[in-house]
Amino acid sequence: MSLDLWLSFTIATIALVALPGPTVMIVVSFALGRGRQTAWATVPGVVLGDFVAMTVSLLGAGAVLAASATLFTILKLVGAAYLFWLGFQLWRSPAGIPEAKASKDTGESRKMFLKTFTVTALNPKGIIFFVAFVPQFVDLAEPVFIQFAILEVTFVSLAAFNALLWALLANKLRNRIKSPKTQSIVSRISGSCLMAAGFLTAVIRRTA
Repeated sequence: MSLDLWLSFTIATIALVALPGPTVMIVVSFALGRGRQTAWATVPGVVLGDFVAMTVSLLGAGAVLAASATLFTILKLVGAAYLFWLGFQLWRSPAGIPEAKASKDTGESRKMFLKTFTVTALNPKGIIFFVAFVPQFVDLAEPVFIQFAILEVTFVSLAAFNALLWALLANKLRNRIKSPKTQSIVSRISGSCLMAAGFLTAVIRRTA
């Protein structure tokens, strides 16, 4: 793979991951509610979720999903329901959890990791997108497997860095919000955004 091709992929990926989506929403929601320590759980969830989604796509499942309206609809509705459920949980959650307490609760960290992983990996549009996006940057004159590995590592690394930045930015906002009432409002807004993301996921159409 040439350096120019890799740089083109990197620039395109940066532009893509910077756009807020369900994954960014859940990372920000956890950081607003529990502080920057949540990044230790959510960022690995993003990494594993994107890795699984890309690997599944490149192994051919993404093409099958793109061709099957039934499979796409099933996965889409499952993902939408999960997003809506997470948003509802956040909407009715307490006004905030002390950061020190949250950082010591390994059970809570495990839940945040699993939720972030599920939201990231269980995205039919993302899987199909990888099928359409990644091959554009592959040189068929060179070993394809090595190129896929390079592109996957690049994408996952940039996605992880992006998630970390969003978590830190959300934590800064959290530090400015001291009132429990205001924190409760922020939690409800974040929960509403996740529920809206679930609704949008449910109504998206399969690309041809």
